[in-house]
Amino acid sequence: MNLTKTSKYLSMILRHRPEAAGIVLDEHGWAKVDELIAGIRKTQKFNMEMLEEIVRTDNKQRYSFNEDRSLIRANQGHSIPVDVEFPVTEPPGMLWHGTGEKYVASIDQKGLLSKGRLYVHLSGDRETAVKVGSRHGKPVVYRVNSGQMAADGYLFYRSVNGVWLTKEVPVRYLEKYSAAG
Repeated sequence: MNLTKTSKYLSMILRHRPEAAGIVLDEHGWAKVDELIAGIRKTQKFNMEMLEEIVRTDNKQRYSFNEDRSLIRANQGHSIPVDVEFPVTEPPGMLWHGTGEKYVASIDQKGLLSKGRLYVHLSGDRETAVKVGSRHGKPVVYRVNSGQMAADGYLFYRSVNGVWLTKEVPVRYLEKYSAAG
């Protein structure tokens, strides 16, 4: 069963447009599973088994259920205002950000901005940042001096799937690296 298109639709609903499925997220980004399934069923075949399969097999671990599986939410990447209750976490000394070559001029001038998302997404290693950057064309990787940022008062969070999050990364904390190594 190929659930790729359904998974992308689920991501859009839980991160950006819950109204597309006729649902409402609570202030922490949770959706009622029964309402979500009913909403998706209006346009395509969908059931609890399919939802569980998407959550279980998602290699980026984009989604979480609550304990009794009556609620689900996206772990990060929201463009709508939700508080997914990440604890402030001390980052490692260096983090990484992968992007496409077409964004370099803006980043070099303004730093990393959350744009349409709630947070800037950072990786714990260069290899992951290269993969992320490759999704946007020719990859460019920045090393982020996250240790100094934290010392200077910037807050960091770590999502349940290991992505590091912060509101912005000013230019002075960035160093451009070759994606090739």
